[in-house]
Amino acid sequence: MRMPRPLVGATAGFLATIPMTAVMTALYPLLPRGQHYSLPPSQITGKATQAMGLQLHIDQNDHRLLTALTHFGFGSMTGTLYTPLARRLPAPPAITGMAYGLLVWLTSYMGWLPALGVLPHAAREPRGRNALMIVAHLVWGLSLGLLTERLDADTK
Repeated sequence: MRMPRPLVGATAGFLATIPMTAVMTALYPLLPRGQHYSLPPSQITGKATQAMGLQLHIDQNDHRLLTALTHFGFGSMTGTLYTPLARRLPAPPAITGMAYGLLVWLTSYMGWLPALGVLPHAAREPRGRNALMIVAHLVWGLSLGLLTERLDADTK
């Protein structure tokens, strides 16, 4: 049975968020001490709950759960947007996926997140934190490209 392409992308994006999160978790302790504050997924969740007036009703465990749900949900959504591009790009899936992961970082951390006042522009963040997030997005993109190819092949 053939899986619809949007579902391929959503599944690949969700699964690709697993190694991305592992990389973020592994690299975080390597940041200089002054940079040991919440990573962007947690910051974004904090801003969202604050904007909705929910921050007083959410404990630390709820915050972690909401952060995971939104992070994996965003991975799924952006994975869905990748699938129409995947077949049109002439490069191997690992390369197109990594390029797409970098594009997601660029448009998020230098685009819509600072434009909406959710996070500071990446140019205002320390290099180490930017490097961590760029590497994590490259891992996400690599995984997305390979998983999309595999899931698409499995459904033919």
